[in-house]
Amino acid sequence: MVDSAAASKFAVRAHGVFKRYGKLNALDGLSVDIPRGSITGLIGPNGAGKTTAFSIFAGLIHADQGSLDILGLGPFDPARHAGKVTVVPQDCELAPHSTVREILVHFAQLQGLTRGAADRDTDRILARVGLGDRQRAKMHQLSHGMKRRVAVGQALLGKPELVLLDEPTNGLDPELVLQMRELILAQHGERTLIVSSHNLAELENVCDHVVFMHKGRVVLSGSLSEVTQRAARISYELEAPIAFELPGVQVVAKGNTLQVEGPSGMSVADVNQLVIPRLLEAGARLVEIRPGKSLEEAYMATRPSS
Repeated sequence: MVDSAAASKFAVRAHGVFKRYGKLNALDGLSVDIPRGSITGLIGPNGAGKTTAFSIFAGLIHADQGSLDILGLGPFDPARHAGKVTVVPQDCELAPHSTVREILVHFAQLQGLTRGAADRDTDRILARVGLGDRQRAKMHQLSHGMKRRVAVGQALLGKPELVLLDEPTNGLDPELVLQMRELILAQHGERTLIVSSHNLAELENVCDHVVFMHKGRVVLSGSLSEVTQRAARISYELEAPIAFELPGVQVVAKGNTLQVEGPSGMSVADVNQLVIPRLLEAGARLVEIRPGKSLEEAYMATRPSS
């Protein structure tokens, strides 16, 4: 039975999900809740089970064990979830001898749009992915980056509620990565996106929720702010190290960097207002102020020691 309150809060709920291939547990009791409207980064090494999780969420394969709820409608079902879930696999290959427009119109109709609506939505997506001038080109005539933009574009046709993107910026040059970032950010709050990528710096730019996986399990999940401790820890990079203490806050010196944690509930702005004047009084020369830690640092802290 689906919990209606939880269904309105979460786009994906998985509990104790297993998927085995012979003796290999691709998923080993996966449990995770993905908030609705979030852009969630799915992070882990090769073999962590990310692609298997995507495949189960999208109904491409079935779990061997565990419970799964997609958009409050239970496990993926082609009838119940029609037009609601889209996916871009990492190695997506679209029909090489079809034109960009033909492919997008086809996928729009698969999303339940009439031919007229499919044409109009194709125009919208072509503009968003910057391929209006290549709509008559056949897929085999496009560069890798263009093919990737078509693949991501087809996943945004219609009104999907859940979009699964596996390495959406793989192989794109810096300018196209920026365009893809803007496209992904524009979806925030409109639909739920789950993005799998090894580019943690890029995920940090687009995600508001992250999930760390290792060996088929979730090892950490939460908002980006929680995981990176942005509301709890601030790093002050100085030109030279100094001895610094301040009552009421915890200070750890690491070379030229001071890591400061304020009392629970104190905002970053409040901590800065307390710490910065004292640093300047002490003769410190500030180079940089960084709230929390990077997503890469947070991820590496969860990795088991070798």
